[in-house]
Amino acid sequence: MKKVLMCLAGLAIIACKQEPKDYVTFSGKIENPNSDSLVVQGRNYNKTIKVNEDGTFKDTLKVETGVYMFFDGNEQSTLYLKNGADINMTLNTKEFDESIKFSGNGSEDSNYLAEKALMQENLIKPGMFDYEEDAFNEEVEKIQQKLNDFIAERETGLDSLLLANEKSAIEQFTPGITRAYKQQKMQAEARAKQFADLIGKPSPDFNFENVKGGKTTLADLKGKYTYIDVWATWCGPCIREIPYLKELEKDMHDKNIQFVSISVDDGRGYKNDAEAAREGWIKMVADKELGGIQLLSDAGWKADFIQGFKINSIPRFLLLDPEGNVVDADAKRPSSPKLKEYLNGLENM
Repeated sequence: MKKVLMCLAGLAIIACKQEPKDYVTFSGKIENPNSDSLVVQGRNYNKTIKVNEDGTFKDTLKVETGVYMFFDGNEQSTLYLKNGADINMTLNTKEFDESIKFSGNGSEDSNYLAEKALMQENLIKPGMFDYEEDAFNEEVEKIQQKLNDFIAERETGLDSLLLANEKSAIEQFTPGITRAYKQQKMQAEARAKQFADLIGKPSPDFNFENVKGGKTTLADLKGKYTYIDVWATWCGPCIREIPYLKELEKDMHDKNIQFVSISVDDGRGYKNDAEAAREGWIKMVADKELGGIQLLSDAGWKADFIQGFKINSIPRFLLLDPEGNVVDADAKRPSSPKLKEYLNGLENM
């Protein structure tokens, strides 16, 4: 009888033992969702997850271990997925990066990525590539130390694959950004030659929708210098320039200059729906309280104005004189430490 009971107990233990899950459970709640679905993307992986009216969602995902992007409308972030994990995410889109939190089995790696994204937002100053070489190298050294400290404080508990990849990426930071700095200098010289034929000539014309109603043409802007920001709502580098543009606009409000932003939103980030992109543009202008003159290109990248300035990447900044002639077809960014000094040096300001 004793042997029978032991066998039964052994069978019960075997029966209760669970096999490892070959999928991730991903659930959570989004406050103020931008869309009725989340999209999770990785290398050779794409899955759409329905978001309920109350912002909740739940689904299972069969994945290869690694970093994945997720998209809520035109907002995006990263998470780390590994089969067997059970991850719950909460966020408020009004403070997207600041509010992302993960909990549950396997959530430590995703929380690390969220913390890293927040840390990196202001780590590299957008205008850093305009620094002189000595100042640039000094700033790079400070950033490298911050990255080393960040990973050292958080490496305990991270998945070994993620930790190895992160350490490798940090080691490559200084040589990588230094190469980019040198390439930027060469590209700036090449662009100066490419756009030299535009300088001093009348700007290509436009007739674009104004967010405040009606349309605005180039003729409407004559009489002042015009600094133009060509951007889009889905463009991360464009959005990072917004605080600097606001500050510049405030500092120069009493000068003979006006600030114009032209969006090339034509459907990207909105399932190629041009009308949805237009609504997204209107919403972002309001949400971020954008100043200046806010315009929408009537044909996205294909508009005559955009083509006339040979614009194929954004953000791109232009400067016109009070007569509508081109002063600079590849002007410094608002974050550049050299821009304000340059603008103040213009005649008739």
